[in-house]
Amino acid sequence: MELFQQMLENQYGIKANSEVTDGRFRGFQKNNDLYFVLNASAYDPEELQELNMLSRFMYGTGDWSVSQLCLTKDGNILCEWEEGRYCVWESRKQEPPEPAKLGRRLAKFHQRGKLVPFKLEKVNRIGQWKQLWERRLDQMESVWNSMLYQPPESEFERMFLESFPYYMGLAENSIQYLVDTEIDERPSELDSGTICHDRFSAKSWGTQFYIKNPVDWVFDHRARDVAEWIRSNYFINTQTYQPGLRQFIKDYQQRSPLSVFSWRLLYARLLFPLHYFDCVETYFITGSEQEKHFRSDQLRKYLNQTQEHEGFLGHFFQMAEVPVRRLKLPRVEWLY
Repeated sequence: MELFQQMLENQYGIKANSEVTDGRFRGFQKNNDLYFVLNASAYDPEELQELNMLSRFMYGTGDWSVSQLCLTKDGNILCEWEEGRYCVWESRKQEPPEPAKLGRRLAKFHQRGKLVPFKLEKVNRIGQWKQLWERRLDQMESVWNSMLYQPPESEFERMFLESFPYYMGLAENSIQYLVDTEIDERPSELDSGTICHDRFSAKSWGTQFYIKNPVDWVFDHRARDVAEWIRSNYFINTQTYQPGLRQFIKDYQQRSPLSVFSWRLLYARLLFPLHYFDCVETYFITGSEQEKHFRSDQLRKYLNQTQEHEGFLGHFFQMAEVPVRRLKLPRVEWLY
């Protein structure tokens, strides 16, 4: 990390001392300010510029837990240093609040995020789920087809070859549920786009500090964040997720009720087996043997939990205390 201390001083004029980490973010502290250094090689500069605009807007609404993108001495949002490209995000040092009432805080965040007064292109995901899911499904099916006529080279490949048809069916169900929702339901004012996260979870806003880092943000329907928190909570607490699920939804809806359109989008997203896709894609992309071993164990766990996962999806509305009949929410019959 000494390399980054030199970079902060040389490129940003920031002399920071102690090293800090929070989840995947690593950086330095100077008095009550935290500076997190991120590898920006995977980011489009125009995307970072939009995230910068969003962070400044949210900070301006009074949300001081939002990180701000630091500019270099030359006024750039990116820094070229030692053959790498980086960006630096500044945060105020704040203790994370109690985990309770996260649903209320997320609803408040979404209400503020809806007020964004400018157009977004690079980080906009509104109405794009179908195309994104179909693309991922097609890519994985192509990999599966290419492996069909040769013996698997590992236990992971064997599990993938045997399990993919099932998850392909589940993905197709979710895409159909999404398409039907967009045909059947008209979005209400409650369904306008807002600032969301790529994958919202209990850890998204920091564990050591209270940090909302815009590198995690996209502009999308709020059902995305609610669904991803529910998915994460289910897989972390497979046996004990129900009370937390009910409390989170209750807290969220106290501040911002979910429309019929929202419930249906949320359920379509839960149906899509994102956990499976992430696991398989990461296994085939990574060059790390340790990561491959981890993903192999993870896939085995998912396959062993298939029946429980079907039960979770089949009884989700009931567990979440959603009035299915009154809202006329369609069911996926084979899951019951």
